[in-house]
Amino acid sequence: MPHVTTINVRFAELDPYAHVNHAVYVTYFEVARSEALADAGVPLDEMARRGFQIVVVDLAVRYRRAAEAGDTLTVESEIVEVGRASTRWAQRILRGDDVMVTAELKAGVTDSNGRPTKPPPWLFEQLEPLLSADLRHN
Repeated sequence: MPHVTTINVRFAELDPYAHVNHAVYVTYFEVARSEALADAGVPLDEMARRGFQIVVVDLAVRYRRAAEAGDTLTVESEIVEVGRASTRWAQRILRGDDVMVTAELKAGVTDSNGRPTKPPPWLFEQLEPLLSADLRHN
């Protein structure tokens, strides 16, 4: 089951048409990934103390429906691919059963100076709870 984060839409996140601004959805995805990592035991501040960062290197977003003020949204996040120094995430934002926005992104690991680096073994071990069902069964 994917990691789930709940987000309540706030008035300041709306565009002039009273819909959530398209750029805000990217923030919702970021909040959800950060919470997923923290719940898996890899909070971003702890990674930074250890000299590593997880950075987005590629992002594709598909908008399907508009959320509005007062909506309660859920963001589902899971890792669908693990490479030597990167992960590919699939995320979606739902209002009830309606899929509002989807995203696929690639995240790489860098050192504290932003240089790509091979992740330590403990990192991918910690990420196991975030792996998609297909990855867990392989």
